Amino acid sequence: MISQLVPVDGLRALARAKARSFVNKSVPPSRLEFSLGEGWEVARHGKTSIRLKKNKVGHELLRDRVWSLLYRLGALSLTNDSNAADDEEPSCDVIAVDTELTLAVSCIVQGKFSQSSLVREKIDLLVDMRESLSKSVLKAFPSEFKRNSVLCIFVENVDISSEDRSLAEQRGVSVFDESDLDYYEKLADHLGSASKYQLYADLLPGKTIPGLAIRVPAVRTRMGPQTCLTFPISPEYLLKIAYVSHRSKGKASDVHTYQRMLKKGRLKKIREYISDRGVFPTNIVINIDKKHLKFEKVHQDTTRESTDASGVLGWLTIRPAYKSAWIIDGQHRLFAYSGHEYARTGHLSVLAFEGINPSAQAKLFVDINAKQKSVKPSLLQELFAELHWDAEAPSVRVQAIISKAVQSLDVERDSPFFARIQTADAAKDSIRCISLASMFRALERHSFFIEREDQNEVVEPGPFWAGLSEKTLARTIFFIKKWFGTISKSAGDWWVLGSAPGGGLAMNDSIVACINVLWSVFEHMRQKETQSLSRIDQTRLWLLLQPYAEALANHFGRMSTDERQRYRDLRGSQGQTARTRRAQQAIRMEIGDFSPAGLEDFLNREKAQTNLKGKEIIDRLEVLIQRIVIDELKQEYGSDESGWWTQGIPKQIRTDVVSRVERDDNKRQSKEAYFELIEYRSIVQGHWSIFQGLMGFGRKSESKDRQTKWLADLNEMRRIVSHSSSGVTLAVEQLSELESLEKELLKRRKSLPSDADADDSAAEDSEG
Repeated sequence: MISQLVPVDGLRALARAKARSFVNKSVPPSRLEFSLGEGWEVARHGKTSIRLKKNKVGHELLRDRVWSLLYRLGALSLTNDSNAADDEEPSCDVIAVDTELTLAVSCIVQGKFSQSSLVREKIDLLVDMRESLSKSVLKAFPSEFKRNSVLCIFVENVDISSEDRSLAEQRGVSVFDESDLDYYEKLADHLGSASKYQLYADLLPGKTIPGLAIRVPAVRTRMGPQTCLTFPISPEYLLKIAYVSHRSKGKASDVHTYQRMLKKGRLKKIREYISDRGVFPTNIVINIDKKHLKFEKVHQDTTRESTDASGVLGWLTIRPAYKSAWIIDGQHRLFAYSGHEYARTGHLSVLAFEGINPSAQAKLFVDINAKQKSVKPSLLQELFAELHWDAEAPSVRVQAIISKAVQSLDVERDSPFFARIQTADAAKDSIRCISLASMFRALERHSFFIEREDQNEVVEPGPFWAGLSEKTLARTIFFIKKWFGTISKSAGDWWVLGSAPGGGLAMNDSIVACINVLWSVFEHMRQKETQSLSRIDQTRLWLLLQPYAEALANHFGRMSTDERQRYRDLRGSQGQTARTRRAQQAIRMEIGDFSPAGLEDFLNREKAQTNLKGKEIIDRLEVLIQRIVIDELKQEYGSDESGWWTQGIPKQIRTDVVSRVERDDNKRQSKEAYFELIEYRSIVQGHWSIFQGLMGFGRKSESKDRQTKWLADLNEMRRIVSHSSSGVTLAVEQLSELESLEKELLKRRKSLPSDADADDSAAEDSEG
């Protein structure tokens, strides 16, 4: 492919074609039908030919996106694949040559997210071509400084296994996915060619940038425990070595990400300010590794020589490397110079800390920005991982691990929570409706990580604990993915709805309840296992856990539409408790020896409470239904017996009511007091035009039997609460349903015209 390398100045037409999401071609009218069969669409008709277009898909689209990105980043030469022979089998998809490096890229695309055997094949092909590529490029494009040869794979819908990632790392091949590509494309939109150094930093972290060492005057001093240097530098130079840890990139492996994405509008305003010769009175704050710095103190008057506290003057030599200067504060001021005419001649004042750890960097970022209006409080909660990742106390590190685990679950493609967790930078919608805070609290509440610690030592670890923070993070993510993955697959149609109508499974209260159940299962398993759960390999521990997950998943999978709605109606802390206990009860029905602490007491209390409360509501409902039905019949047919009683009540019901009156010697003084609850259903159905709006529940297009089924269900619940000796109890969901029913009927009754309104209306009709 080296023969296809062309300076970018000669690739402008190709760049326009690559940047489009579709391809064009012209055909004579005689070829139109055949082309349409191949998926082409008509773009326009010409005099002698027809212009067609077809959307790029799969490998072609990904390859062209990568090519276009490298073109926009300012590569000096790129492969022109339009010159490739049809029978030529390329060893890679794109080659880019720049001043500092040569980059060879292979692309892998799949229709469905899964692992691919092509990953190892592409790694081998790239590694095999490294040496010959380096020699060929050096010969074709001589350079004063030796270029780094870089190998890279971009994937889409590919689940990269830990083994493949390890192999790629060992053989010097970088692997990026579609989220990485999205990130670099957005960065290029904002920064233009300067963003290439962010890409290079990820490709060659710590590699020296040839020919860029500089020596500048500096003042060395201390701020608290930290050594820092203040010096001037050109924006162009700092842009090449700077790196911003953007949270929007979404790399779960990059724990220390605390900056938000650059704002294009803000960059534009700052660029205008720079063009007007504006100056920045505040420092750009960075962190730089000590190995890249050499400070030489200049001779000073010993009688007046200042101490470290007030500063020491000297010369600072910077040996530049990719990803060597981490921007803590001032990213917009720096990157506004990207592509600006003053980038080379302008100067920025820099405050550089020497080799502080990422947690300290994040704390500085928070200290600088926390009081600004633009920083959301929820952002600080997300930054807990960055602020406390290196904390001495295990309990504090656990909180950092939980914060990072929840954020990772949101961005990893194989996670059931992918794009479902609301973070500071993501707008809430019906799918992204699970808050980081609710999952954080649910996981922190239980002893998943530490059962007992003493003087900053873990004495008794929990099932998620793996010692090192990185390993504990990976173990945590593994179990949460497995647990909720089983649930989401069994009730997939319910899970995908989120908080949309008909949803309720993938929402905060439900997620918290499922985490509670997971902990109760671990508690049960701990009593059965002879060794600590933390010492059991995660794969083997999951095999032990899986039957419980499947039992819970079956519980959700079996729920009817009505049961799902009742489940969703359980809100708040009491609702979470009820959901948890119901789920535990469902697991026990499949796994007989599962009896978590408190379940029996809850079910017994629930039985007593729900039946008592249910009877009170049903008694009120029976009176309310009676008033609605009788009042409407009297309104329609008149209040005397020849009206509402004779015309409104079916003959069989009248006969049954009279029989009850006689048996009771008319002690209740009115016939309507002797109606049975279920009889109102027949009355309502017999006068459906009157009662549909009042007593019909469900879609208007449904039958009146379906719309009045709730009266039969209500009558069945009345039997349950009236015969407590039967041992049957109302479910919490049924109690919630009764409460909702009472509210709705009261609302509908209030919408009716009052008796006074009816009298006034009748008077008006009479006067007319």
